[in-house]
Amino acid sequence: MRLTAAFWVHAYLARLRLNEIPAFVVAHGDDTAGAVLVKLNSLDGKAVLFQRVFDLMSDTRHWDVLAEGDEADVDAVVTRQRGYDADIWVLEVEDRQGRHLLDEPGLDE
Repeated sequence: MRLTAAFWVHAYLARLRLNEIPAFVVAHGDDTAGAVLVKLNSLDGKAVLFQRVFDLMSDTRHWDVLAEGDEADVDAVVTRQRGYDADIWVLEVEDRQGRHLLDEPGLDE
């Protein structure tokens, strides 16, 4: 059984709060099946944008880097993605240490 996008987003934001990592919803996507982008803002003018991808060979999902570099360039990628998919969620995580927790159990799959 797959979790809805809204359920996953709320669980992810709760886990970040428990670790005292600020995060917020930039764009609210489709509650049921919207794709999710996570932008990690390191608060130094740089950012990394993650997207969840499906690996056909292993039949698993994992987080992959969609864009990385100057925050303005990463934001331009987010804007393009939102132009392609109006149902997409965009979350922004702000952490100088680069923590995003996407590789932790329950979030990485």
